[in-house]
Amino acid sequence: MITRAFARTQLALAAWGTAALLPAAAVAQTGAPVDLTLPGAPAPAVPAITAAVPGQLSNAAALAPFLAKLANGAPGGVLSVVQIGDSHTAGDMISQGLRAALQARLGNGGRGMMPAGKPYQGYLTWGVTARQSADWQGNALFGPQRTAMGALLGFSGFTQTTTMPAATMSLTADSPATRFTRFTLCGLTGPEAGAVTVTFDGVPAEPISFSAQARGAVCFVRTSAVPVTQATVATLDTRPVSLTAWETRTGTPGAIVANLGVVGARAMHLARADDTVAGAELAAARPDLVILAFGTNEGFDPALGLAETEAVLRSAVARVRRMAGADVPILLVGPPDAASSRAIVALPALPETRNCGAGWAVPGHLAQMRTLEKRLATALGLGFWDWQGAMGGPCTTMAWVAQGLQRGDHVHFTRDGGHLIGGGLAADLFAAASTLPPPPRPR
Repeated sequence: MITRAFARTQLALAAWGTAALLPAAAVAQTGAPVDLTLPGAPAPAVPAITAAVPGQLSNAAALAPFLAKLANGAPGGVLSVVQIGDSHTAGDMISQGLRAALQARLGNGGRGMMPAGKPYQGYLTWGVTARQSADWQGNALFGPQRTAMGALLGFSGFTQTTTMPAATMSLTADSPATRFTRFTLCGLTGPEAGAVTVTFDGVPAEPISFSAQARGAVCFVRTSAVPVTQATVATLDTRPVSLTAWETRTGTPGAIVANLGVVGARAMHLARADDTVAGAELAAARPDLVILAFGTNEGFDPALGLAETEAVLRSAVARVRRMAGADVPILLVGPPDAASSRAIVALPALPETRNCGAGWAVPGHLAQMRTLEKRLATALGLGFWDWQGAMGGPCTTMAWVAQGLQRGDHVHFTRDGGHLIGGGLAADLFAAASTLPPPPRPR
């Protein structure tokens, strides 16, 4: 269940993240909502939304290696999806919807990679519960924890450091279905780096030392002969330990979906990730598909520069390809249908802005971001999934909010809404996989 406290925390973080992206002069003007309502007949009633609108995947041929594995049901192994993005990814509503749909068809291969520990208050993990002692100090790609000269970061978005002995982190399966036999822990290396113990349900596994001549990053794997409920990491002494990510796998065939997101982040913030750290994380996750889910915060920025944003996206795609491997397909997910009640954000003068009534409008820059991402998908050989189209088109955010599928900020999603969106993405991927030509018969 999502607690009210969590919901308030997520909304507060989302509001902070959006405000942080605005120029100072703009922030000063956004205190009171601006009436964007236009005269006219009221919008017709929208039928109850029970599923995402199918057929939103384009350039599916670019995903052929992944779709072929999807069609075969990950025989004998794990089908790994890594989603990197903003608060939609960090909150794990959409990625959990995708995870549940894939695992319902293919089996539960594990929880997938996450930031290590509990990097901020309100952090949500589906299927597992993360805890940590108070001895850790965090750094992040974006947000209030961000320290430019702090510990190196990867695509997980967070690095947590301590010099306290017996500082702990634990990851606990919430049900028998999410118990695990394989545990991966990623951290920073260096001559002065410390070590940790790892226990599975209180039983010691082989300790992990991050001490190395070169500064960098590494991911260690520890396994158990039987499924376990909890992995606990504890530092051994006062030498610094910096952890970036961890992952669990069940040891059985199936799908895993990693959600690596930071509230308020844009694609440009991926440039703050260190190549060595991000490369180690991707090597450990071994993705069959990488999803890049950015565009909401860009689309809510009234000073959006499309040329600069295109350069950022091209660079991000090139880095992911270099680290994950050129044969790993990438899917761009366009921003959802979302709305603002502030004219400085909605920019009513833009031809792409859509007035939804009741003081809300879909910002024109969201449409520009969607168009840019779809064009880049074609140019760079990527798949593209139209999130707004899956919701029903412009201004359907009003119905999603009214029916409890999207939150009152007209940006973020509830558990039920995330289930529909993630399930819709999975359905479109399965549909595309079903149209693949059969593999050639061996001669």
